[in-house]
Amino acid sequence: MRSLHLIVFIVISLVKASKSDDGFCSAPSLVESDEKTKPIYWKATNPTLSPSHLQDLPGFTRSVYKRDHALITPESHVYSSLPDWKNTLGAYLITPATGSHFVMYLANMKEMSSSGLPPQDIERLVFVVEGAVTLTNTSSSSKTLTVDSYAYLPPNFHHSLDCVESATLVVFERRYEHLGSHTTELIVGSTDKQPLLETPGEVFELRKLLPVSLAYDFNIHIMDFQPGEFLNVKEVHYNQHGLLLLEGQGIYRLGDNWYPVQAGDVIWMAPFVPQWYAALGKTRSRYLLYKDVNRNPL
Repeated sequence: MRSLHLIVFIVISLVKASKSDDGFCSAPSLVESDEKTKPIYWKATNPTLSPSHLQDLPGFTRSVYKRDHALITPESHVYSSLPDWKNTLGAYLITPATGSHFVMYLANMKEMSSSGLPPQDIERLVFVVEGAVTLTNTSSSSKTLTVDSYAYLPPNFHHSLDCVESATLVVFERRYEHLGSHTTELIVGSTDKQPLLETPGEVFELRKLLPVSLAYDFNIHIMDFQPGEFLNVKEVHYNQHGLLLLEGQGIYRLGDNWYPVQAGDVIWMAPFVPQWYAALGKTRSRYLLYKDVNRNPL
């Protein structure tokens, strides 16, 4: 294990060295120039190791499922129709079958598609990874959600998500856990409008998409790491996580396992699994992280 830690340390050190103007591998490449012209999060839906790139490796997958964590990579996604959604295919990535108390799935909306409603007492958050959708509610007011935008829909809130062309959404749903007289509200926003929050002892940048008030029983964190940056705390806690790597690449430790990860990968983390991340490569890592909050774990 010490030798593995040493290898990770050396890799991180080399990545930091590569960032300097006179360091190794400092010459810009045509690939890097091309990537700068792509829309944000395009790698999440067009990963470097995409399913098409692995066609000549029958039976190969980077996906792993264990008792307390799972890595679900794009070549393992299985799409099927979503209940009550129109012209949309979904891939369920995390469900209570894994031990979670929430559901996480991708919704690939095609031309002239629309969403269904979640079951009774289920709250929903949608985050746009690609394309655009229109959110309409019972008051007939509508809002356009583009890439990097999101909407929190309280339980039993009547709404529709409509798509004229195409869009990819990541969707989180869970049964709302009431707390006294607290109630949640419709929230529509975008990542870039959320303030950076303090992260004592850490170097990553943190934004939260939902209020921290007691009404909300989960939150979505957007966490940014520059190449070579890593989590200082090797976390072990009661919270559950569902993670989508939106940009970049790195190494994720889960339990005693170390996984290379890239944009488009999804991770399920059960309570108390040891977890740690280090960003590699030459571009920013950004991931979206579900976290249960504000409720007694008993």
